[in-house]
Amino acid sequence: MAALHLPLASIQPGSPYPLGATYDGTGTNFAVFSAHAERIELCFFDATGRHELARCALPECTNEVWHGYLPGVHPGALYGYRAYGPYQPEQGHRFNPNKLLLDPYAKRLSGQVRWADTLYGYRIHSPRADLSFDHRDSAPSMPKAVVANSTFHWHGDAPPRVPWERTVIYETHVRGMTLRAPRVPADERGSFAGLANPWVIDYLVKLGITAVELLPVHAVLQDRRLLASGLANYWGYNTLSFFCPEPRYLSSGSPDEMRHAVRQLHAAGIEVILDVVYNHTCEESELGPTLSLRGLDNASYYRLQDNNLRHNVNDTGCGNTLNMSHPRVIQMVMDSLRYWVQEFHVDGFRFDLGATLGREHHGFDPGSGFFDALLQDPALAGVKLISEPWDLGPGGYQVGNHPPGIAEWNDRFRDDVRSFWRGDPGMRGAIASRLLGSADLFNHHRRRSWASVNFVTAHDGFTLQDLVSYNQKHNEANLEENRDGSNENRSCNWGEEGPTASPKVLATREKVKRAMLMTLLLANGTPMLLGGDEFGRSQNGNNNPYCQESDISWFDWSLLDTEAGCALLDFTRRCIALRRELPTLCSTRFLKSRPKTMHRLPDISWFDETGEEMTPERWHFAEGRLLALRRTAGNPHAGTVSASLLLLNAFSEDREFDLPKPEMPWQVLLDAAEQSHGGGRARAVQHNRIRVFAHSALLLIAEHVTI
Repeated sequence: MAALHLPLASIQPGSPYPLGATYDGTGTNFAVFSAHAERIELCFFDATGRHELARCALPECTNEVWHGYLPGVHPGALYGYRAYGPYQPEQGHRFNPNKLLLDPYAKRLSGQVRWADTLYGYRIHSPRADLSFDHRDSAPSMPKAVVANSTFHWHGDAPPRVPWERTVIYETHVRGMTLRAPRVPADERGSFAGLANPWVIDYLVKLGITAVELLPVHAVLQDRRLLASGLANYWGYNTLSFFCPEPRYLSSGSPDEMRHAVRQLHAAGIEVILDVVYNHTCEESELGPTLSLRGLDNASYYRLQDNNLRHNVNDTGCGNTLNMSHPRVIQMVMDSLRYWVQEFHVDGFRFDLGATLGREHHGFDPGSGFFDALLQDPALAGVKLISEPWDLGPGGYQVGNHPPGIAEWNDRFRDDVRSFWRGDPGMRGAIASRLLGSADLFNHHRRRSWASVNFVTAHDGFTLQDLVSYNQKHNEANLEENRDGSNENRSCNWGEEGPTASPKVLATREKVKRAMLMTLLLANGTPMLLGGDEFGRSQNGNNNPYCQESDISWFDWSLLDTEAGCALLDFTRRCIALRRELPTLCSTRFLKSRPKTMHRLPDISWFDETGEEMTPERWHFAEGRLLALRRTAGNPHAGTVSASLLLLNAFSEDREFDLPKPEMPWQVLLDAAEQSHGGGRARAVQHNRIRVFAHSALLLIAEHVTI
């Protein structure tokens, strides 16, 4: 059956809902929002996308939604819009019918953006800049939307529904993780087919991962500036379509490849969380291209400066900010979220620059319209919601201030853990707060400790290997003269910058990596591990490889063939396994030092190296770098208690710890210094004392103790 019957049938009024192109078996309904357009035309193209075949105006506009129904338009038909209206940048309007516009609800794309000056609504070299008007047709340079109709069979797929307290997140990149995976066929590498490969999934299962958090997989625009420099938008935080998977990640060309990957991960008990970018689009500032929303209704879709509607509000640092106070923009985002849950069975979302999504005209508001819509939606009730709780706008740092039900990236955990293990003074109180789920930030409105998504490293910044190998960023490959990326990484190279052959430096680095992994994976809250950290992946000191489609970003799986890589992987697995197995390490409650009548021990207790409880004077001793945390969990039926004891030594010298009373039959389960001292042999507690090596940590347990 041909996708498009020509000549076109007479267009019928159709329906204003649902938005987008909806096929019913006979024809297709088209609906698109624009409050200020005077006319919208629907354009159809041949299978190559190069030749416009037909054009017709949408005949009806209901409640600011333009719509029409065309019989004889079937899945596979290529289309785009042209919007007529005022071109008055000073009033916020940038209509230009010479520019073909991508349907904001496009489910599939054909072709890609081919950069040309015709993509801009104004004459790009005009002395009047964006006040000028460009009459050239942009269609030859634009991708086309494709009428889609999914018939994927899920075969009983069910979401794993992993409880938050059992969740271990693995942040990774579909392409970067699989492009050089050793047992993935060459034609599947860098794609969802590669992610679905049994070897990749088995690796994640054996590591103990319960959720993969994928860097953006929405269709992305490759920045003109980066392409001109021989670089690429590798991370993908430059969304072109909120409903369409990035075509480069589909080796087969079909979105069903992503569905298959989700199904395979679910079968292994692994959830899929998408990193989503609803705070801005790829249309950049007011000087950017006209590709979709800008041409359809710039004044509705984007926040504009109150005193100068010609200019975008730039709370995101990307040139524009979506207007999340507008009900139709909220509807678009909510429709997108539901689409990924209902049509792709994803299990959660991480919202990039989540503070932007909670902005009303007066600023950030935890009771914003978007948050209200998000938290009441039945289709999203069972998925995990995570916010990056900041943006670049006024009052943009909102860690701990999101509404209950939304977990948050906790950069305070990252910074305090890095500072403590670097040996900075005055960090004992801070590290104590982070180990217990950051109650100082999240213990309100009946939230649970899982609301704190703990991480030491993430895609944005150093890897764990680089964190202990570089004092300074080395971003020269980004061609920005090393100006980009954070200048303060709280890192330490421990004696030499970059790779080294020094046994002493290498031993220290390995200890610190293990100590930070223990801190991350044994803390209350939800741990997030940066993909590749578990075997020592490096980015050569680049802390901002957003544009590096290169060896800098791709996983070097050959590190698993090295002694150090294998040892670190094994250590990480054991940390995750213990977190899952020990009741003292997986509480969802915010633990406090309060007595329990059954076993007469508090849930948690803090001690210094003398075995004495911490006092205000000890907490405020700036040079204190030794700390012990005892956590207990009782068995009311047996009348016994199990306990864990985490010992931290951030000094540059080995230190003896007297263990707290009452004495227990402690056993060493994890030793961050195991590969640096004693060849991995387990050490024993003697006379209620044990040595903790410099820059290191120990985990001890005592099980089924009668008190």
